Amino acid sequence: MLKVNQHKKKKTTSSRDLETRKTYKLQDIIRVPYQLLCDPNYFWYLTTILLLGELILNTVIIHKVSYTEIDWVAYMQEVEGFIHGERDYLKLKGDTGPLVYPAGFVYVYSILYYLTDKGKNIRVAQYFFEGLYLVSQLIVCGIYHQSKKVPPYIIILLSCSKRFHSIFVLRCFNDPVAMVFLFGCILAMTYRRWTLSSVLFSLALSIKMNVLLFFPAFGIILWQVLGAYKTCLQLSLMVIIQGLLAYPFLSTFPASYFQKAFEFNRVFDYTWTVNWRMMQEETFVSSWFANQLLFGHALTLLMFIGGLIHVFKQGFSRHNRISVSNDDIILMMFTSNFIGIFFARSLHYQFYSWYFQTLPYLLWQCTWTTTQNGFKLTSRMLIFFTIEGCWLTFPSTSNSSWTLAACHLMILLGVFGSSPAPNYKKHLL
Repeated sequence: MLKVNQHKKKKTTSSRDLETRKTYKLQDIIRVPYQLLCDPNYFWYLTTILLLGELILNTVIIHKVSYTEIDWVAYMQEVEGFIHGERDYLKLKGDTGPLVYPAGFVYVYSILYYLTDKGKNIRVAQYFFEGLYLVSQLIVCGIYHQSKKVPPYIIILLSCSKRFHSIFVLRCFNDPVAMVFLFGCILAMTYRRWTLSSVLFSLALSIKMNVLLFFPAFGIILWQVLGAYKTCLQLSLMVIIQGLLAYPFLSTFPASYFQKAFEFNRVFDYTWTVNWRMMQEETFVSSWFANQLLFGHALTLLMFIGGLIHVFKQGFSRHNRISVSNDDIILMMFTSNFIGIFFARSLHYQFYSWYFQTLPYLLWQCTWTTTQNGFKLTSRMLIFFTIEGCWLTFPSTSNSSWTLAACHLMILLGVFGSSPAPNYKKHLL
């Protein structure tokens, strides 16, 4: 009898041990993906997995999806004139019109001109932009890692755009080149490498002047952190870099260079607009509409800045320097650009690269009326993918433009009315 009881006891104990082991294994299975997605200590593991996946995906896209010619041939024609000795910007032209980008663009695409056998080997250019895509995503992931206000898993959204992939590896536009330098600037700012950030900002600006949309936040951050004198030195450095890069053109035909490289009065073609399709073409191209957008842009920036006079005086004070957090830097830079996007005269399809990678961060800074975390997550994802759908609509329609404007407005109001975002370690949704 004793032996039977002992046998039963051993059997029961064995069953419990087995159940415990099964439970432990199940917990392990659940814990690993949870840590990968939500634990900041595993952030770079998640990033590595994403980048490896992106490497495979982009390579498949390059080999399986047909390349679409839009501006590449024109780019090559424009820099070919420079390579053959032309320094008059008014004479540097391509099939799509005159060259309208600063000097940095000329140097970058001159290098690509040689690497691609005078622009004929498109596949090499695609591989170059695949590498640029991976570098861009790595830098942006680095920016997100510096934040304490977003969960790690939102970097997955950075890989969830068909349009964004095509801008890089199927179009070879210059916009992503400028944005890589700009995001490098923001990452340098989070490490308080102010001189490096100024250099990178100026290099980005030398490729495309949309980078100026970030300048209000960039200038204010420098002004608050470094003060008036050091900020002026940083700005002087940026001007010097612009001058050195543009020297071959400024020393020969300076008027032509300023007229075309920074063409602020440029009127975009209504055919390609993504954001204002609901407007009549005569309204879209009118100076009245442009002035209204400019006024709205300036007014909104002032609303976000707040006490401008106080900020200005602070720059001249030696003892009241502002300590900005990484999230202050990221939010200010991303928001400044987003305000410019909202009031942009026209958004062409490649312009999506100006702000796509900032959308997850901005959405997670928005606060809406409800406090239900589930609703917040659902609404954020809905807005994110609705914006993607608008950018995938070709040609754009009145409905897609209205929808895009509504999504942009929701983000803008959400960021403007937001309180400090919760620490993602405690609030993962």
